[in-house]
Amino acid sequence: MIPTVSEARYLRDYIIHVRFVDGAEGEVDLRNELYGEIFEPLKDQALFRQVSVHPEFHTLYWPNGADIAPEFLYEKVQMAQRL
Repeated sequence: MIPTVSEARYLRDYIIHVRFVDGAEGEVDLRNELYGEIFEPLKDQALFRQVSVHPEFHTLYWPNGADIAPEFLYEKVQMAQRL
């Protein structure tokens, strides 16, 4: 099953609060994930803050076309809850 993001909210710095349709939720720090051609522009806080949930793919999405695999986000949330 591919996790489905239902809500995303920018919090601060490079941290986003993510909620999934199964009820899992938590903060995801993407500071160390912003490398590569499509993600480098997200180091600009003004662009990073424009995060939304893609209407078709149900994951984090930005106006420059960047998106993040929902499986990766779900794993990050689950790992943070174990700490």
